[in-house]
Amino acid sequence: MDVVIVESPAKAKTINKYLGKGFKVLASYGHVRDLPSKDGSVQPDDDFAMAWDVDPKSQKRLNDIAAAVKGADKLILATDPDREGEAISWHVLEVLNKKKALQGVHVERVVFNAITKNSVLEAMKHPRGLDKELIDAYLARRALDYLVGFTLSPVLWRKLPGARSAGRVQSVALRLICDRELEIEAFRAQEYWTIETDFQTGSGSPFTARIVNLDGKKLEKFDIPNQETADDIVKRIKASRFSVKSVESKPAKRNPYPPFTTSTLQQEASRKLGFSASRTMQIAQRLYEGVEIDGETAGLITYMRTDGVQIADEAIAQARTVINNEFGEAYLPSTARVYKTKAKNAQEAHEAIRPTDLSRLPKHVVRALDEDQRRLYELIWNRTIASQMESVQLERTTIEIEADEQQIGLRATGSVITFDGFLRLYQESRDEAEDGEEGGRLPKVSRGDKLGLKDVRADQHFTEPPPRFTEASLVKRMEELGIGRPSTYASTLQTLRDRTYVHMDKGRFVPDDKGRLVTAFLENFFNRYVEYDFTADLEEKLDKVSAGEMDWKEVLRDFWKDFTAAVGDAMELRITEVLDRLNDVLGPHVFPDKGDGTDPRKCPSCADGRLSLKVGKFGAFVGCSNYPECRFTRQLTVGADGEEGATGDRNLGIDPESGKPVLVKSGRFGPYIQLGEAEEEGEKPKRAGIPRGTSAANITFERAVELLSLPREVGIHPETGLPITAGLGRFGPFILHDGVYANLKEPEEVFTIGINRAVDLLAEKAAKAAERAGKALRDVGAHPVDGKPILIMEGKYGPYVKHGRTNATLPKDADVQAMTVEEIVALLAEKSGKGAKKAPAKKAKAEAEDKPAKKAAAKKPAAKKAAPKKTAAKKTTAKKPAAKAKAKPRAAKLAD
Repeated sequence: MDVVIVESPAKAKTINKYLGKGFKVLASYGHVRDLPSKDGSVQPDDDFAMAWDVDPKSQKRLNDIAAAVKGADKLILATDPDREGEAISWHVLEVLNKKKALQGVHVERVVFNAITKNSVLEAMKHPRGLDKELIDAYLARRALDYLVGFTLSPVLWRKLPGARSAGRVQSVALRLICDRELEIEAFRAQEYWTIETDFQTGSGSPFTARIVNLDGKKLEKFDIPNQETADDIVKRIKASRFSVKSVESKPAKRNPYPPFTTSTLQQEASRKLGFSASRTMQIAQRLYEGVEIDGETAGLITYMRTDGVQIADEAIAQARTVINNEFGEAYLPSTARVYKTKAKNAQEAHEAIRPTDLSRLPKHVVRALDEDQRRLYELIWNRTIASQMESVQLERTTIEIEADEQQIGLRATGSVITFDGFLRLYQESRDEAEDGEEGGRLPKVSRGDKLGLKDVRADQHFTEPPPRFTEASLVKRMEELGIGRPSTYASTLQTLRDRTYVHMDKGRFVPDDKGRLVTAFLENFFNRYVEYDFTADLEEKLDKVSAGEMDWKEVLRDFWKDFTAAVGDAMELRITEVLDRLNDVLGPHVFPDKGDGTDPRKCPSCADGRLSLKVGKFGAFVGCSNYPECRFTRQLTVGADGEEGATGDRNLGIDPESGKPVLVKSGRFGPYIQLGEAEEEGEKPKRAGIPRGTSAANITFERAVELLSLPREVGIHPETGLPITAGLGRFGPFILHDGVYANLKEPEEVFTIGINRAVDLLAEKAAKAAERAGKALRDVGAHPVDGKPILIMEGKYGPYVKHGRTNATLPKDADVQAMTVEEIVALLAEKSGKGAKKAPAKKAKAEAEDKPAKKAAAKKPAAKKAAPKKTAAKKTTAKKPAAKAKAKPRAAKLAD
């Protein structure tokens, strides 16, 4: 018997079918070990020794693997074909060696780029050993991320309360977002004008040209700065006669885009499908691991973590056959297209992301996939096929026009597609419109032809600030700068959101105050470690480790020497020094010029106080220098209309029903609405949060009353007879029915959604939940007690019974179709009974154990006065591990 190790149970199930008898395929469920979230897991003083920890769930799985390996002929490590996959195989092997479970067992490593029968069987014929360079690269990255997180984050906690963490890649990505915001804030619009003319040829064909030369000088973008200059030029054009100076037409072509890499897939899925990077990778993982088609499970795409653009020869041949059959011979190039990437690391040796079987058209798999899976598969299929299609043929024409009497030159450009080529199937999206896009076909003219002037237009324009990053444009920028690796971008961007360093507004990243503070702190006190060039250079060194060109510990030594010195300097800083520096750096953002000549730092509450940054338990805020005499405070940023949002109450009016004032107040988590003040100690007035994206300064009395009225009853559900309510929560607007939540897109929907729409949303939520739960194997019918349906579902670990929120596992030897209703109801009752009995039984046991101690204490109240001290000492000692354990969750937040 040969034992095969893969990451996921889905892969294990599929591969076991391919290999058949003689093989046992087990899943590791991803990484089996990790660095514990505590100090000392990486020890620089001990040559970067690393202490690995196995969590309880992984321990059980490793025990199962060890038991299966004992007595086996061979252990085959078949984890993913990248650095992380190599690391998982190494971890499994290390644990098994410590357990001494591999005596007499031959160990092999195999990799396959797609989960298809041919790929798996072919991989089994070509085993190899573990790739030491890939493992070294993994160890170096893991150690670096740990050391940066666990060394830098405590500095943030002490010097900048409220900051949560810093990271090697995370902090540089955050800097990109913050730097872009600074560009936007510093931007000042500049006026410029353009002049276009409408001409007509002798045959009556119209076309448009724009002015490009004036008085022998080429006009640049800002050479027509105002309306006065533009009007003068328009007069000169109207007074002139024009003819064709030259005509140039030449053919051009556009070649197709290469197949997807991890980065380009994330970018296009964001633009075309609206998926976040993490969502794209989740769906791609499902397509890679496989779905059931025609009674057989097969992976639909190749491995989705790759930097390579090349595809296998057999895939190219298959693509050419599909193109010929589906689009015709005209769309098939005479020779196959070959794409190459200059490899930086071993990960780039992989194929691009493509369908495993290109003859499997999107329409062939539509029934086997959910909507998001179908859309992503179609995107990958289109891009792969288009990459092998014929080029687009264009004709580009330029007409130069001159005035007969004045030095005025105009130009008309046109571009027309003569053959659509790959564009018939695929057009890459763009985040921003490009300047200078060419028009359509121009009329036929010849040199010297006289032109009739029909109209002249002068248009005013203003320059626009650079756009905020979308996920697609940020991923693209990070890749251009060489920051991190595309396979980690999804988790990095999600971390920034989880830390509340940034938020999304209309699909674009906006830095929150906390994120800007962290970036400003790091730029001023750890500038080298958030520089783009430094991060890219470190990434290049890690690539050299994976290529076997550098020693991984040498990379760590070089980094650690300078990094610890910088940390030591920062720890010597006083918080007042940090705040003084940040006051200067963030001054334009925190204290913007009011435009009326007054001091933006003058306290609006007292006469002579000066505002500056302060830090408290919950982070930074703005306070008055006259504290405690003046208690004025506000959040860092002012409102959109200049309202400073002071923590002093803002009274919007009197609520007509209660007679209490409706107040806008500011708390540690931001502004909120409150009805009246607390009348008695401990009483809490009614409060309502302000929806994200709404300025507290813009809240009206009517809107505040609406918010205080939430939750709102939408109506009664027609099937259950239970109410449906709408409200605002920490994750946004929602509706609630019988304990089930469904999200709403916009906060306004909370006040407008009707019963029909609410019922539809809940039905959609239930359908998606049922789809995730698995296929129903049998509808048992209504439960005899409450009438709710009982279903037997297909689960990941076998069939189970579902009744409301109760799930009960079926015995392994149970016949799903033959089981009686009574047997099934008994299983559900047993499951419900166990849950209900656990807590009381535990409590009774504790009380029983405690009774003798209480009796003994009652009998001898005065015996041995020293004993309580001894007991207290024991208790103190016993509490220390608990305190350490309590700290662990906080430390766990440091992971980048």
